[in-house]
Amino acid sequence: MTLSLFDQFMSPWHLGIPLLAISLLLPWVLFPTPTSRWLNNRMLTFQSWFIARFTQQTFLPLNVGGHKWALLLTSLMVFLITLNMLGLLPYTFTPTTQLSLNLGLAVPLWLATVVIGMRNQPTAALGHLLPEGTPTPLIPVLIIIETISLFIRPVALGVRLTANLTAGHLLIQLVSMAVLVLLPMMPVVAVLTAMLLLMLTLLEIAVAMIQAYVFVLLLSLYLQENV
Repeated sequence: MTLSLFDQFMSPWHLGIPLLAISLLLPWVLFPTPTSRWLNNRMLTFQSWFIARFTQQTFLPLNVGGHKWALLLTSLMVFLITLNMLGLLPYTFTPTTQLSLNLGLAVPLWLATVVIGMRNQPTAALGHLLPEGTPTPLIPVLIIIETISLFIRPVALGVRLTANLTAGHLLIQLVSMAVLVLLPMMPVVAVLTAMLLLMLTLLEIAVAMIQAYVFVLLLSLYLQENV
């Protein structure tokens, strides 16, 4: 039973070919492309409004140098939301439950923010490792602690996204199995459990969107420190 619970997080293969690449490329096909018409349909209008609002709110605290990342981070947020939402459908696979994929997204982007800070303002970037007014005996200890916290950032980004999605999917599967087991024996309890499953599914939809937003928001905060 334990193995069957975690089988849903295994990367799918078919005829010896990994299907992870297909699951990563599929979301881009689902989005409508803007047309040359003066008036767009409701879907395109909502999509443009959502992207514009997200970009405005995320990059409002950043200076002009950080606005160059708008296309990258906005695309990443839409990509993660789509992957997380598609993973809630039956008989689908959620690539963002793989820690390797999340670290593959988090580490290069975090490293790019650090490199930009070291190149543009090395004094300020290194100054984050030592708070102002630190007593002299604590300087070596604080530098070590701040350095460790700096290198833990990408790990925290990847683990946070993986853990939240994995826990949500496991809870949904456990509750749905409980509904199937209780239905022939205690129908009333099964109905109440099904209502709990519905609320849990709605919560997981919110978590899927919030975690994608938090992932990009933390990257923008790391960028804000280095531009």
